[in-house]
Amino acid sequence: MKIHREGYPTITLVIALLIIAVFVMQTFFPEVGRRAWFIYAPLIVLSILVLQFFRSPNRIITPDASLVLSPADGRVVVVEEAFEKEFFKKPMLQVSIFMSPLNVHQNRYPVTGKVLYKRHHHGKFLLAWSPKSSTLNERTSIVFETENDQQILMHQVAGFVARRIVCYTREGTTVKQGDELGFIKFGSRADLYLPLGTQVNVKIGDKVKGGLTSIATFATSKD
Repeated sequence: MKIHREGYPTITLVIALLIIAVFVMQTFFPEVGRRAWFIYAPLIVLSILVLQFFRSPNRIITPDASLVLSPADGRVVVVEEAFEKEFFKKPMLQVSIFMSPLNVHQNRYPVTGKVLYKRHHHGKFLLAWSPKSSTLNERTSIVFETENDQQILMHQVAGFVARRIVCYTREGTTVKQGDELGFIKFGSRADLYLPLGTQVNVKIGDKVKGGLTSIATFATSKD
C-alpha cells in the first residue's frame, strides 16, 4: 500500500501539529502529565484517518477495449438515461459513483483512447449524492474516444466536503485504461455518460473499485 502524492502536504501538516503539541506540552506544561493525551489522541487519530484517506493501493488491471471500467472506488448511486448537455447534447446513459471519505479517492481512466475534450467548471459544493451536483457543482469534464470510435464523457465532481479536484489529463493525449487520471480530496462523485445501447453491468447500490469493476460493455457497433 502506497500513499498518494496528493496527500503529502496534508500528512506533513498533521504530523507537524502532533510534534508541536508534544513539544509544547512537554516543555511548557510538564505538570499536565498523562492528561496531555487528551490533546495527543485526537491528533493521532486524525493522522491515521489522513493516511487512510490518501492510500493508493497497488492493483493489477487488465485493459479491455469492450468494457468501461470504474473510474473510482465507491457506490453506484445513479443508473439512468439522461440528457448530456455539455458536449454531446443528446440523451445518454448516466452511471454515477459516490465516493465517501472512507473510499480510495484516486481516479482512473475508464477506457483506453484519446482525450478529445477537457474543461474545469467552477460551481457549488452540494452534497455529492444530490442529482443536481452533476451539473451545479465544481467539476472537471473529460471526453474520451476509444480505439473502436466509442465516445464517453466523465465528470470528476466535488462534493460538500471535497474542495479540490486534481486532473492530470490533457486534451489530445492518448491514455490507457486503468492508469491514474487524478484525485478528488475528501468525498466526491464520478459521473460517466455512455452511448445509448451500451450494456450497463452495475445497478444502484453496487460497490465498485476503480480499474477493476466493469461498469458497462460497449455495443458491437457505434450508435
